[in-house]
Formats: sequence, C-alpha cells, structure tokens
Amino acid sequence: MDSNLVVRALSALAHESRLAIFRMLVVAGTDGMAAGEIAKQLGLSPSSLSFHLKDLSHADLVKPRQESRFIIYTANFDAMTGLIGFLTENCCASATCAASDIPNCCGDAP
Repeated sequence: MDSNLVVRALSALAHESRLAIFRMLVVAGTDGMAAGEIAKQLGLSPSSLSFHLKDLSHADLVKPRQESRFIIYTANFDAMTGLIGFLTENCCASATCAASDIPNCCGDAP
C-alpha cells in the first residue's frame, strides 16, 4: 500500500466523527447507509457530515453510490484490510502471528 494513502487514511480516521462514521459503515457492511441516516444516528448536521465524508472519500476509506434520490455510502473494505496489512506486515519479527493472519471477513467474500 502506498505510504501517502496510508497517511491520508490514518489522518482521516484521527477525528472522532470520521472514526464514528467509518465504524458505522463497517457495521453496515456492503449494504451501506444513506447519508441522511448516518447524520441522524450520529447527530451530525448535513454540512458537517458532508465535510467528514469528503475527507473519508479522499482517503479512499468510503465509497458513495447513487440509489434513486439517495447517496449510499459504504466502507471500502479493500482499503481497510490494506491499511491493517500495512500496519502489521512487519509485526512479530516477520513471523506469522495473529495480527498478520487477518481473514477476508468482508467485501467480496460471500
């Protein structure tokens, strides 16, 4: 994973609201959530949510898609597992360990 993208991702997640949004979208899975529902559940104004989603999108951590008149956001599970892999690739003196044995638990998995 490109170190510039890693820095953007970690920077985006280093904010309480963005971290909460990302964690909520991870729980929502591949179905994602409408922007309005995210704002409602987290108590964010639409303008604040838009600002945070732009930052998460710029870091490639969330993906938007249009469904009818709604924008649905999903977590980018490939980026998430890539980030975790980057952070743990040299753990345990490069020996196999629990941190580097992350299963493909989401995304394209059935």
